[in-house]
Amino acid sequence: MSELTRIPAPDGVAPAAQYTHVVLGTGRFVAVSGQLALDEDGKPVGQGDAEVQARQVFANLRRCLAAAGATFDDVVKLTFFVTDMAHMSAIRAARAEHIPDDRLPAASAVQVAALVRPEFLMEIEAFAVVSP
Repeated sequence: MSELTRIPAPDGVAPAAQYTHVVLGTGRFVAVSGQLALDEDGKPVGQGDAEVQARQVFANLRRCLAAAGATFDDVVKLTFFVTDMAHMSAIRAARAEHIPDDRLPAASAVQVAALVRPEFLMEIEAFAVVSP
């Protein structure tokens, strides 16, 4: 695990409740491609259900981070791609199961017209920094 410094709201920047504005880290950079609600056999999970999809996506992120020797404690940035901003509450709930509020990473949320397949409601990517 790397030592990360979080700056929740730099001077002159409005505080954010759902993310940290700046996260600093020194170490090995890990980029995890956007994860979808797919099980280990590549089958879609939770069609039409944002909560089920969010839990599956975060489980996939956890597995990908572990493969790189990282955990959610090492995540410095999450990017959420959603087909409807209404899905953000399900994403926040799933994120809370893995990342406590006092260690929120930087984050961006983008509503998109579509993802790679119509059954997917979200795709989430992660950047982490791990001690060398």
